[in-house]
Amino acid sequence: MDIGSKIKQLRLENGLTQQELANRLELTKGYISQIERNLSSPSLETFFSVLEVLGTDITSFFQSNIEAVVHQEEDFFIKENKDLKHKISWIVPNALKYEMEPIIIEIDVGGRSVIDNPHAGEEFGYCLSGEIVLVLNKKRYTIKEGESFYYLANKEHYLINLSNKKAKILWVSTPPMF
Repeated sequence: MDIGSKIKQLRLENGLTQQELANRLELTKGYISQIERNLSSPSLETFFSVLEVLGTDITSFFQSNIEAVVHQEEDFFIKENKDLKHKISWIVPNALKYEMEPIIIEIDVGGRSVIDNPHAGEEFGYCLSGEIVLVLNKKRYTIKEGESFYYLANKEHYLINLSNKKAKILWVSTPPMF
């Protein structure tokens, strides 16, 4: 088993940077990096502390990784951004290791997604409810409930909600970017 990669995967699932994990464990960012790259092995005490901070235990950590095909709401990782008025649900656990990363983003009235800088890959979205505006390289496209969008991600892009009700969008990125 690649322990370092599994620790990194859990850290990312918990939305932590290496620095944040290091701070919580009173370790250095460099040491966390070495553990994640399997350049250093933590002591058992440190390993158990890492697992505790990452919200797991030794049994769960070493369980066989049988890939789930169906994911339920309790499997989702949810993060809310009050400043940008949106909530993101990662609906496929560990999607960073796959080719695609699907999310559900709910954007409140007057809210928006994070502005994504140009990157390699493609993105697809489907408006489940409400109405949003896709800003792609400063050009605006209105997407209504039941409509979809698709573009190469090589231009600045983000979603905004200029309507008078919450919008809910299925958004898929390849490679994983969210």
